[in-house]
Amino acid sequence: MSLNPEEVVLPSRPELFDFHGVSMTHYFTDNWENIQNFQARPDDILIATYPKAGTTWVSQILDLLYFGQTSPERQKTIPIYERVPFLEICVPTLESGKDLADKLPTSPRLIKTHFPVQFVPKSFWEQNCRIVYVARNAKDNMVSYFHFDRMNGIQPEPGDWNNYFHRFMEGKMVFGSWYDHVNGWWKKKQTCSKIHYMFYEDLIEDTEQEIDKLSCFLGLTPSAEEKKMIAGGVQFDNMKKNEMVNYSSLPLLDFKISPFMRKGKVGDWKNHFTMAQNQVFNEDYKKKMKDPTLQFHTEI
Repeated sequence: MSLNPEEVVLPSRPELFDFHGVSMTHYFTDNWENIQNFQARPDDILIATYPKAGTTWVSQILDLLYFGQTSPERQKTIPIYERVPFLEICVPTLESGKDLADKLPTSPRLIKTHFPVQFVPKSFWEQNCRIVYVARNAKDNMVSYFHFDRMNGIQPEPGDWNNYFHRFMEGKMVFGSWYDHVNGWWKKKQTCSKIHYMFYEDLIEDTEQEIDKLSCFLGLTPSAEEKKMIAGGVQFDNMKKNEMVNYSSLPLLDFKISPFMRKGKVGDWKNHFTMAQNQVFNEDYKKKMKDPTLQFHTEI
């Protein structure tokens, strides 16, 4: 599917609405029945995240682990959003994520979703598929999502930072509350051995070690050389420059406002949060994050 930016009519920015208890927009609910009836295969791998938590990073790592050796051309000629389709997206004039996923020629198929755990199509559970979940600390996640919403034509208008800050705490974001998302998946992981739960901050701190753990979960045994090559290829600056990964060919995104891959840092929230906001946030966070086993790092 090659996109000619001239041919794509940019849709209007959507409004948020409550959908089965989760804030959503129509671009992710219009194809609901078809998505819920999606037929997963036993070897499918689902990459699940809250938006802007490292989805593309882990997608590229998985793609390289499975296909980096056997079909290196794929990484150079097919953009990541076609190699790893976004299951629930449905935007007029673009092929739906579900159709792209259905047509994937690879085995395994790598598919991404931002769904909270309760929205995942049941065939993924029935087929006992492996799921890789990536979580990022709330403060950096909020900042990244804010800049993403500024440049993404199919997200609601973000408004000013202070307004956005409060909206994030209230869970009035596309795909709902960050708290519900990370906690819901964490809880599911306790009873489901097919979920590998990763942290963005660990990936930053030691990419190779995280690739090791991921390979182990997937039953893969890449050579030391392969792992080094993958870890190097997925360093933030390399991915940001890579046109097959950085989403620069997707006309819905306005890179004049902000790049899709902006900083990829831990602790950038300190450049956005005022001291007062930080205090308010920390108090709210304590109330909402009840599970002591789920711990995040806001700096490393």
